[in-house]
Amino acid sequence: MAFPPGFLDELRARVPISGVVGRRVKLLRRGREHTGLCPFHNEKTPSFTVSDDKGFYHCFGCGAHGDVISFVKETEGLSFPEAVERLAGEAGLEVPRASREEQVRAERRETLHDVTAAAAAWFRANLAAPEGEAARDYLSGRGLDDATIEAFGLGFAPNQRGLLRKALNARGIDDERLIEVGLLKRPEDGGPLRDYFFDRIIFPINDRQGNVIGFGGRAMGESKAKYLNSPETILFHKGRVLYNLDKARRAARDMREVIVAEGYMDVIALAQAGFPAAVAPLGTALTETQIGELWRMVREPILCLDGDQAGRRAAFRAAERALPLLRAGHSLQFAFLPEGEDPDTLLRGEGPVAFRTYLDRARPLSEVIWQREVAGKPTDTPERRAALRSALRQAVDTIQDPDLKAEYRTEMERRWNETFGWVRQPRYAGGQRPGQQPRFQGKRDFRQGFQGGARSEPLQARGHPDRLHFRREQLLLATLINHTEILADFAEPLGHVSLTNRDLDGLKTALIDAVAAAPDLDSEGLKCHLSSKGFSGILTSLLSPDIYLHGRFARPDAEAERARLGFDHLWREFRDQHQAVDAELTGRDLAADMSEHKLDRLKAEQILNSKEEIRPADFDRFETVNSPDQS
Repeated sequence: MAFPPGFLDELRARVPISGVVGRRVKLLRRGREHTGLCPFHNEKTPSFTVSDDKGFYHCFGCGAHGDVISFVKETEGLSFPEAVERLAGEAGLEVPRASREEQVRAERRETLHDVTAAAAAWFRANLAAPEGEAARDYLSGRGLDDATIEAFGLGFAPNQRGLLRKALNARGIDDERLIEVGLLKRPEDGGPLRDYFFDRIIFPINDRQGNVIGFGGRAMGESKAKYLNSPETILFHKGRVLYNLDKARRAARDMREVIVAEGYMDVIALAQAGFPAAVAPLGTALTETQIGELWRMVREPILCLDGDQAGRRAAFRAAERALPLLRAGHSLQFAFLPEGEDPDTLLRGEGPVAFRTYLDRARPLSEVIWQREVAGKPTDTPERRAALRSALRQAVDTIQDPDLKAEYRTEMERRWNETFGWVRQPRYAGGQRPGQQPRFQGKRDFRQGFQGGARSEPLQARGHPDRLHFRREQLLLATLINHTEILADFAEPLGHVSLTNRDLDGLKTALIDAVAAAPDLDSEGLKCHLSSKGFSGILTSLLSPDIYLHGRFARPDAEAERARLGFDHLWREFRDQHQAVDAELTGRDLAADMSEHKLDRLKAEQILNSKEEIRPADFDRFETVNSPDQS
């Protein structure tokens, strides 16, 4: 029984050979390969080698050699079709039934690989020839060395039509096969056959196994299309292929990362700069098939995009494509470069170390989904906020995995509450008097209308402080973020207290961790680090004019001395209030044991608390003002 080659390639890719062999042979890792005692003959010294990169096993003792399918066939006594079906079941693949037509097509593909390989060799020879001088100068000007040019098999199509056809015809390759692989085309007006590529630098495009299946060409002169890819052929389908996939998938095992750039030159520049696990789609947005290819290499590939509007649109398209495909442990990350920069220009201008910092700041998929719906859209009315909530709900509902869908609902709820939630100032109303419980308005709950659930409990019931203490916590963190020299001095005492707002307390912990890992981190670097950890939403609300109104010393442009004076005063008030909260909690503990003595102490605490006046604060002036009695 014959199977389509594409299916067998998919099967081999999905089932690592070391995992299958490891069921029968105790393997030890040696660099990029595994070794063990050969299962096909008796030996005491290991001579059996397994390579996931190359997809085969080999015994230097008895000569046994094969891939994952032949290993199962030989060790379990199965026929080839039976071995394929068993492995397909493990990989979750449905075994196709090849027709006679498909068998002929598979044989044709093998023949056409010889045609594209011959064309690639001819293009390489032209680049090295005198007529390729201008192309060589261009590549040298872009910073590519000879070793890189050779490694990627770059070539040149001269500015003279018919040369490729003539050269390959002389080698016994007829016009029909050249047309079939997209190297010749028949004009619609019925004119003579024409070369598809001419006066272009040529980038061979390989499949997963390294076979040339198509080409990309960069125009040397004036052209309507600066870059041109091979047309769709029996070998080449641009929506299924990633440029440099064959090299990147091997490098990804060692690097444990994959970078997705936008074009050929970006990928090549990344590889030369020490980032070999780089790929690019071929002039289109990422397709579902390409995302699947990426996830076979790593769990969270990084899409490296320009920071301008076009880059954000590309990120939004990729995020939308990925959502229905998500599964536990697999996602996308998004690294945004400065506007006008791409990996190639950034590497040449700032170097690999600077580029690595942008990768380290990559944002999660959930943040990109949030930004897609929120960025630039008005949310100042209930109707507009309802429209936003509906859009977010629809996006999350496209996720197929039920557990992951639930996690995204929770994440969108958190971002919703950070952005649109509020706490109303405690005030006397409706006959309330000092000593009575103030009324609090809870945060808007994203689950309302999203999951059909009830409103979340009010903020006070969830342990949130009064408005004054909440504002202190916000100003404390805003000052530390904008003035990192203060953060370095206060990291240790800050670590011994807990903020009463859960989200702010999480941010506080991240601040302490950041300064411990990088004591010299400046404010901008700290903000980027926090954003990469999922705090971008809370940073937006925390570092806003509404917060700075209560303490100008927290602003990023405040003088260092003023910032420290303001923080010192605020820290003292925070500690005093923190101690009062501790005393209140102690009173609640005493109330749990209703002995007469402890009950008297609890009542005393309540009387003292009821006499406190509610006062708004201007932390910037370091003073408080009595609130007018509204009774």
